[in-house]
Amino acid sequence: MAVQDRASPSNKDLESIAQARSIAAAARKAQSVLAELSQEQIDAIVTAMAEAVTPQAEALARLAVEETGYGVVADKVQKNLFSSRQVYEFIRPMKTVGVVNRIDEKKIIEIGEPFGVVAAIVPSTNPTSTAIYKVLIALKARCAIVVSPHPAAARCITRSVEIMCDAACRAGAPVGSIGWMTNVTLEGTQELMKHRDVAVILATGGMGLVRAAYSSGKPAYGVGPGNAPCYIERSADLAKAASDIMIGKTFDNGVLCSSPNSVVVDEDVAEQVRRQFVSEGAYFMNAVEMEALAKVLVTPQRLPNPALVGKTAAAIAKQVGMTVPEGTRALIAPLTGVGRDYPLSIEKLCPVLSYYVVKDWREGCERCIQILRYGGMGHTMSIHSKNDDVILQFGLKKPAFRICVNTPTTHGSIGLTTGLDPAMTLGCGGWGGNITSDNISPRHLLNIKRLAYELRPAAKPGGSRVQGGSRVPDPGFPLPKAPARPEPAGISAQTLAARIDSFLESRGYHSPADKEDHSRTAQGVSADKPAAFVCEDDVRAAIKAGRKVIIDDKTIVTPSARDLGEAQKLFVQAGWPR
Repeated sequence: MAVQDRASPSNKDLESIAQARSIAAAARKAQSVLAELSQEQIDAIVTAMAEAVTPQAEALARLAVEETGYGVVADKVQKNLFSSRQVYEFIRPMKTVGVVNRIDEKKIIEIGEPFGVVAAIVPSTNPTSTAIYKVLIALKARCAIVVSPHPAAARCITRSVEIMCDAACRAGAPVGSIGWMTNVTLEGTQELMKHRDVAVILATGGMGLVRAAYSSGKPAYGVGPGNAPCYIERSADLAKAASDIMIGKTFDNGVLCSSPNSVVVDEDVAEQVRRQFVSEGAYFMNAVEMEALAKVLVTPQRLPNPALVGKTAAAIAKQVGMTVPEGTRALIAPLTGVGRDYPLSIEKLCPVLSYYVVKDWREGCERCIQILRYGGMGHTMSIHSKNDDVILQFGLKKPAFRICVNTPTTHGSIGLTTGLDPAMTLGCGGWGGNITSDNISPRHLLNIKRLAYELRPAAKPGGSRVQGGSRVPDPGFPLPKAPARPEPAGISAQTLAARIDSFLESRGYHSPADKEDHSRTAQGVSADKPAAFVCEDDVRAAIKAGRKVIIDDKTIVTPSARDLGEAQKLFVQAGWPR
């Protein structure tokens, strides 16, 4: 009997690779049609998809829990609706076709171009909501998309995508705009990411898959792991802080990457906070129980055991052999350190929290940094405080790009309870090895080309100038002026009078000879020709009159006038269409 070479792909792998190539090629063909659709056509397709998948939110949530064993049906319903409603409402008014922006004062026109075919990797922890979100943002950007579902969630992901694909085709999307792999293997997914017809990768999943996305040779938006610390400062509303953290930790049994993983609390209020957590259904473990849990929950690779991911606190306690009170919602492990010697300090993806007591916000700051460095760099944290100075210090010092203030990290990071862009893919920036720190939206799947009109003429080449007694070539652009020589001690009466006149004019006083010029300023600069001089009063008068101020290369604009005019987008370069 022949023994298969372990380095060779299996028949299933070969089938998956072939499928990846076929679907990517179909998507590339559809891409050329999608790219030519109007904004109205694209918006109609996106609206049809959102309207089709929204009524299926509960059915898809139930299918996801049944298939994966992760999470809570009611919470997955909320996540599905978040994607189909809140994400949709956020992206609906976006301009993604043709001219997407005009910067009049710089004479620049911005034009959106689709990135191209998107390879979307969808995880098992948040399968249906992530699939809905990625398909919506891709089609909004006029990008065809090929979905590679996690094998453990293939049925629920496929069903989500099927619903949206049917609606998109009925609304006018070309065949092949939305594709998905049904024969999924790691080799097939890697082939998809490397395929020549794929332009960009949206990778959500384990670190191995995200690293593969970044090493594919294609632009990729990957997501680093989360290990979110939640700091409770002494001035916080302690009851709300404990409630927020418990809400975030138990939401969908903690499977979101921005779910709280550690509590850091000032010692002055530590006992009060502990009582608040107990009243919210938390169970504080002893040393023996923590050791038993760590052996089962944390793998030798310092990753959470998939058998416990997304399970309830009661189910986890039972599997470990712990006896906990009825109604226990989360297990809390009091720790004194972070790192390999403290296994429960990792990202846990289930209702288990580590718990640290610190002297003050400075020590709390350092502890939060340690936690983020142990598997959460660039991702998310929260601070619960009424002290704005401390809150700002955390914003300035922490290596996290989403710092949620007085709200659950789970909900705040994705834009459910905050003003952040609503998204299910959260960039971790340079700290997390990602290309962006943004919440990913259709903007990240657009390339922007720019029409840039001349603002100032280029100097003719071939001239020359004298420097140090020698003639040197003119560089063809304006040179900085030489610094003025210092005035000799004492000045003439004529110079002094000129300076006094200049100072008085800057304060609004004019000589009789200047009455005509003063009248011009009071009445506002001309609306038909470039102004020679623009001050703040001119700008305010133009704002009040509801008109633009025309300027050219010779116009003198005071600093205060420029700040106010640019803020109001009031200036128009001469010759630029208004």
